[in-house]
Amino acid sequence: MITEKAPGKLYIAGEYAVVENGYPAILVALDQFVTCTIEESVQEVGQIISRQYNNDQLSWRRLGDQMVVDKRDNPFSYILSAIRVTEEYARTFSRDLRIFNIHIDSQLDSANGRKYGLGSSAAVTVATVKALCRFYNLPVNKDQIFKLAAIAHFEVQGNGSLGDVAASVYGGWISYHSFDRQWLAQQRKYLDLKTIIDLPWPDLNIESLTAPKNLELLIGWTGKPASTSQLVDKISLFKARRQTEYHHFLEKSKSCIQRMVDGFHRQDLEAIKNEIRYNRDLLKQLGTNSGVNIETESLSKLCQIAESFGGAAKTSGAGGGDCGIVAIDSNSNFGNVLKSWAKNHIEQLPLSVHFIDNAKSFKKSVKHHLSYIHK
Repeated sequence: MITEKAPGKLYIAGEYAVVENGYPAILVALDQFVTCTIEESVQEVGQIISRQYNNDQLSWRRLGDQMVVDKRDNPFSYILSAIRVTEEYARTFSRDLRIFNIHIDSQLDSANGRKYGLGSSAAVTVATVKALCRFYNLPVNKDQIFKLAAIAHFEVQGNGSLGDVAASVYGGWISYHSFDRQWLAQQRKYLDLKTIIDLPWPDLNIESLTAPKNLELLIGWTGKPASTSQLVDKISLFKARRQTEYHHFLEKSKSCIQRMVDGFHRQDLEAIKNEIRYNRDLLKQLGTNSGVNIETESLSKLCQIAESFGGAAKTSGAGGGDCGIVAIDSNSNFGNVLKSWAKNHIEQLPLSVHFIDNAKSFKKSVKHHLSYIHK
């Protein structure tokens, strides 16, 4: 029996701009996880059982090397895509495909099943890829796991930056520049998967960051889930109609993230806070110009409360609900923020940054194609 887990994530800054090739964002991995357990089946039928989907169960068989599921309409799209892509990769190492059972457990949703916006689809994709790589004994490192999971996730969702996948793979605080997804879609038509994984991906850059010691990250949840895909699609319409304004937003966001990364390098909390505020203003203006309600009334209240006690706050992710984040000095009395949130029906998510121990990571291959920098 093999068990692997992947953490959830939150965006700190750079949302929406990061879906464009080469534009950066900052994310953080959190200590809530999706866990994937896999064991070989003793029968000719395998099962996927997920607490993430109310203990729903999916049965499947092999037809040659193909995985054949028993029902078409199912909530397991990301898991199935992760299996399909990882097994395609396993075949390039001449692995015999087997029948297995997978159990999925998730901490990334509320007790009643509502999503917090912590990247559960990315985490379940990463956890499944990691578990299958061990199951088939594949010689992979984090870079290759990221690329496999990114392909699997992108082939289901069709949009987004894949930054949430990067956070789930690498852990901690990261700066992420999105890669050219159109390039990837084209290469999938002509190249085998191992070649694609071994190639450098255009515009992709991932850097681990070290937060200032006095940076306290607070996370508030508004109780209203949001659909990232739908919100990104609406912004895409604005991009098509008002290209000049959209380009100005991109360049301002890029400069903001670069200044924030410099703040991490200098361990300068005030510089980081200033850029969080600036990024919030950029996103609010984008919402106004596009007619997309990025900062809802509840998120606005969350930010207003945090700012009144010295924190720098903004929406996290696509907005429209879900979470807001606050950077505040750990030496301050930030408990006042939490008390005021509670009075205004904003739930604190008591989560911490999750770091992935490189010593326990997968065996490193000789080639290192991804621009991944440890500071």
